[in-house]
Amino acid sequence: MTAAPALMTPPADHAIPPALVNVCFVLFTLNAVFFPIAWFSHWWIYNPEGQGIPTDFINVWAAGMLVRDGTPALAYDWEIQKEIEVALLGQDFTGYFAWHYPPPFLFVASLLAHFPYAAAFIGWMAVSLVPYLAVVRGIVGRPFGLLLAFACPMVFSNMLVGQNGFLTAALIGGTLYLLPARPMLAGICLGLLSYKPQYGVLFPLVLIAAGHWRAFTSAAVTVIVLALASTLAFGVDAWKAFFHWLPTMSQTFLSEGRAPWWKLQSLYAMLRLFGVTEQPAWAVHWVFTASIATTLVLMWRSRVPYTLKAAALAAGTLLITPYLFMYDVMVLAIPVAFLVRIGLRTGFRPYELPALAVAGALVITFIFTGIPAGLGATLIVAGLVLGRAGPWWRREPSPVVAPAGA
Repeated sequence: MTAAPALMTPPADHAIPPALVNVCFVLFTLNAVFFPIAWFSHWWIYNPEGQGIPTDFINVWAAGMLVRDGTPALAYDWEIQKEIEVALLGQDFTGYFAWHYPPPFLFVASLLAHFPYAAAFIGWMAVSLVPYLAVVRGIVGRPFGLLLAFACPMVFSNMLVGQNGFLTAALIGGTLYLLPARPMLAGICLGLLSYKPQYGVLFPLVLIAAGHWRAFTSAAVTVIVLALASTLAFGVDAWKAFFHWLPTMSQTFLSEGRAPWWKLQSLYAMLRLFGVTEQPAWAVHWVFTASIATTLVLMWRSRVPYTLKAAALAAGTLLITPYLFMYDVMVLAIPVAFLVRIGLRTGFRPYELPALAVAGALVITFIFTGIPAGLGATLIVAGLVLGRAGPWWRREPSPVVAPAGA
């Protein structure tokens, strides 16, 4: 009885380490200053000749144009999609920026296509940034979370190409942040993540293992509603086209390596980059995936504190997918935010901030050299989470810290 109050009383808040603030401020400043300079210097979106710079966002805008033209199924045809993209950019380019998202994401594409290309590009980055910032701020539990969120080096990679890393991170982070106190809203966030289904594979396993049935049901209903709504809006042909072109995408990127391999940040891609053939690489990757899934199921059924469970799941989500570009490593901000929350509540261990600095340096290395260091950064963060979870594995948990609104 005398030990109970100690478990129920949260530890005193610790001051934010000055080194962490300084590093985050420098990275924030670089991210905030670069893109206005890049725009006016014609390094971003348009080149000095006024032609569009080929980047990933072009596939979103082109798909939206095909929806506006009444032919949403044609967005999945690589040749037709490229014709639209070349016409918009005013120049040809090597390869494809193919559309391979499920039909519900055509709602976003069609909305963005109502705006001029540059306005849609910048607007998409600004709008998707807001929930990402809000989620990281909520997880950290202090205004410092806003600085941390915008300081992550992955912000640069995502904004440079106009991708959806902010949205993916916001949905995964929102699911984990809301789950303890708002399971229905958490399930809705998880259901919306179905626009990138490869990042939702682990969630049903842990939700079932931990008995989060309301979140599980809410996610399932959200997916069904999105599927029905997209079918009504874009027709059955859009779904047929999606499944027809899906094997082509898999063959092109995961078998033939036309991405090329150094752009992917997964274990499978790393093995292929170093010359391992397809079947052995898949075998190693699936053993790795099964190990992570098993660890997470056991962790979510254990007495490990929820913050560590959430951080482990977010990191594991990145580790198990073979199809992982650096802009989606944006999700790594979520486990980092949980680790920072824990550190600010209980104190950082001597090696944690240096290890996070190394992880950030690996991401920056990719930006400047193209060396696929994202896997290393993810493994470092996952290792920090497991290091925190280890001593608690067979102990009573500290109290779950619910969202402020709870």
